[in-house]
Amino acid sequence: MELDGRVAVVTGGTRGVGAGIARAFLAAGADVVVCARRPPDAPVVSAGRTARFLPVDLRDPAAVENLFARVAHRHGRLDVLVNNAGGAPYRLLRDGGPARHARVLELNLTAPLTASLAAHGLLRAARGCVVMVGSVSGTRPSPGTAAYGAAKAGLESLARTMAVEWAPEVRVNTIVPGMVRTELSHLHYGDEHGIAAVGRTVPLGRIAEPDEIGDAAVFLASGRAAYISGASLLVHGGGERPAYLGAATAERAAAAEGAVADRGATADRGGAAEGVVADRAATEAPPVRRPAHPRAPMGSHGHHRSQGGPR
Repeated sequence: MELDGRVAVVTGGTRGVGAGIARAFLAAGADVVVCARRPPDAPVVSAGRTARFLPVDLRDPAAVENLFARVAHRHGRLDVLVNNAGGAPYRLLRDGGPARHARVLELNLTAPLTASLAAHGLLRAARGCVVMVGSVSGTRPSPGTAAYGAAKAGLESLARTMAVEWAPEVRVNTIVPGMVRTELSHLHYGDEHGIAAVGRTVPLGRIAEPDEIGDAAVFLASGRAAYISGASLLVHGGGERPAYLGAATAERAAAAEGAVADRGATADRGGAAEGVVADRAATEAPPVRRPAHPRAPMGSHGHHRSQGGPR
């Protein structure tokens, strides 16, 4: 398989997106270690193979160093580090003090830096790679999760700089997921009807599954991505339709004008066909019967659908 013999560590790999990433690496043939503060409710398995769990608090640098020492002792190498652990509760800026927001930054930005530094020697020896798991929250306003969005924006910047400093031995890239269906989706989107309604706002018509984020991570870790480093890969189903388009009237006016233009074009085609018939009859008639001014063919009147504003 694609990653046979490789060793991957997935932080926060016991549930949600992290478990989806771990399953994808297992299916690709890698030996996978998942780590978190608490063990998974059930082992992470795929293709008849099981990920190994190691407990760690990623905010404790000494514990992180020990984690990678254990990986080196057990497996003898490390090819891929996926910095997935993170998250944040919904909290408006005014509702949380500096210490609470700082903890979000610590988990989502400082912890991936700590893990990457601790793993660097092993990754360099294996000419491996780091895959950061960012978020679209780092690319747009993120009300209610401002510190989280800021951390994810910083994570992308960190990855781009790592890609320069650690080249050519270690590649570093970022996956930027959009909305993903996990065990906690109901807390954000509601019941199944709510999840489906949210999915319809995505151009591809649904939110992602965790294993689809995993497939993107496997690609970035594989030989097929050997010349990709310092990149951010959007995995968001096409993004989000801008909200202002729902309120704007220009698009509806353009659609109505287009319908009128289409009807006019249909009429023009009928007239053009009538003109062709008339011309053919005039051409085939004896010269003595040719009218002094034969009927000219009717063509398009140049109707164009209004482009209006951006779509």
